Amino acid sequence: MGIQAALLVHPDAGRGLAARLAGYVAERLRTVVDELALHAATTVEESRAWLQHAISGGLDVLIVVGGDGAAHHAVQFCADTRVALGVVPCGSGNDLARALGLPADPYDAVEVVLDALRYGYRSSIDLGAVQSPESGRDPSGSRWFATVLCGGFDARVNERANGLRWPHGSRRYDVALLRELLALRPGRLLVDAGQERVELQGTLVAVGNTSAYGGGIPVCPHADPQDGLLDVTVVHRVRRRELVRILPHLRTGGHVDHPAVRTLRARSVTLSGNEWPAYADGEPLGTMPLTVRCVSGALTMLGGAVPQG
Repeated sequence: MGIQAALLVHPDAGRGLAARLAGYVAERLRTVVDELALHAATTVEESRAWLQHAISGGLDVLIVVGGDGAAHHAVQFCADTRVALGVVPCGSGNDLARALGLPADPYDAVEVVLDALRYGYRSSIDLGAVQSPESGRDPSGSRWFATVLCGGFDARVNERANGLRWPHGSRRYDVALLRELLALRPGRLLVDAGQERVELQGTLVAVGNTSAYGGGIPVCPHADPQDGLLDVTVVHRVRRRELVRILPHLRTGGHVDHPAVRTLRARSVTLSGNEWPAYADGEPLGTMPLTVRCVSGALTMLGGAVPQG
């Protein structure tokens, strides 16, 4: 039997770019696969039902045209399965595609996916699995993420950015960040990484499977999605003026050298703190407490050479 593929398109991604690309991507994919199912995602619930049906029918590969949010929802179905995921980046951040070394141009990314299908190119990456007290210890209750989970200040920035209609792209995060600075509110944070346990008044925490969020901000600059570990960046309580001094260094990864910043590495970490909001892959996860563990090789990607170092 040949390759059974599904194409999931999030039409609104990239201010409608994904919708404009859908026909082209489908046409190109039909040259290398035997069966192709096409679905335009109008709601998360509708997409979930469609994906469950497609995967139960013996799907081999799932290609997503959209941003990190679209990839996040696809990861929930491809994680820990034989279904390989391909990404054609069309969003505002595209952090997963960037972490995998995929081209930023969606037309070039399509060619990478096509070559992977033609020649069997695959790469396995780790994923973060998130459990809340409500999900208990049942692994089936985990929520998966591929890039970064953040809590506190940066989660509030993410939440505010999602609500902005302007500006577009990564500039939304800059505007949201400035607005959240005015409402800065540090709080109690407990980070339990097994051998290391940190309790403090904190500003933010980020748990990285990959290095960057928010359109390329390397909050966990040394995170590697193939090393079986999570990188944790914690910012202690700081005054607004000091945080303003730290933030420019986020773009270069130099923030980790600041005395108010602590970094850890662990296979599993539990985060607790005053019902801090949490986001992963730019999608809301509710509030802490949360336990995050690294699951090695949990996701198979079509193509993508993960940059090292």
